[in-house]
Amino acid sequence: MLLHKISDVREQIKAWKKTGLTVGLVPTMGALHDGHKSLIKKSVEKCEKTVVSVFVNPIQFCPGEDLDKYPRTLEADEKLCNDLGADIVFAPSPAEMYGEGHILSNDFLTYVIPPFFYTNKLCGKSRVGHFDGVCTVVNKLFNIVQPDFAFFGKKDMQQLIILKKMVLDLNIPVQIVECPIVREPSGLALSSRNKYLSEEGKKNALAISRLLFNIKSCYNNGINDIKALSETVYSFLDNNHALEYLEFRDRNSLEEKTVADNDTIVFIADRVENVRLIDNIELS
Repeated sequence: MLLHKISDVREQIKAWKKTGLTVGLVPTMGALHDGHKSLIKKSVEKCEKTVVSVFVNPIQFCPGEDLDKYPRTLEADEKLCNDLGADIVFAPSPAEMYGEGHILSNDFLTYVIPPFFYTNKLCGKSRVGHFDGVCTVVNKLFNIVQPDFAFFGKKDMQQLIILKKMVLDLNIPVQIVECPIVREPSGLALSSRNKYLSEEGKKNALAISRLLFNIKSCYNNGINDIKALSETVYSFLDNNHALEYLEFRDRNSLEEKTVADNDTIVFIADRVENVRLIDNIELS
């Protein structure tokens, strides 16, 4: 069922909880693809009831980002969710989530702000305030849906690590389920922003996953010097790429690694046709 009001979602959740049913939540911004499908399938498999939120969250977009043109495909998203067995598609308006006129008046006052150490690097370095918006909306969704499990993909690994920290710090009674990155057969990580790429752009974007898999291959062959591993990427990139960062970070703390080991995740952000693409790979 498609619901737009917080009160309607709470009423249905209350009825489910009375009978002891387990609830899974899959938070999304819509424009659902096979990556989202894998999360929904996992929730339907693990939980007796599944809620998929479809909400383009305005407070996680930074100035100059693609809020207005971000793809919105609610009708198709609802059908996909229904076909996969989701029980509720929760598609609130910004006014429902934050109050009428919140964007214009800047009247929304309470944010969940994660530790600066987790946000002053990687995507948070160029997207100042982004993770404040993410943590705030996810915390609100947790309060509204009160799920037993919440499902997140590893493609947004920094986000996943920060949300796990938020749940731990705030004693939120939800178990976060980490789900693997879903890739096209070519290796390109699935993203709603892939729709912005031309066919030529998609071909150029393949370099991102290829260089990550090459780094992992080099590591598996005994190379753990980060400088040496980093230098391998330049054979994959040309003037069709604008590399924002390539960094080796600890899987739990996001501390920068000095030597690659099994707790290392390699993070990358790259622009192709001015579309910002992120990906990562675990070396373990």
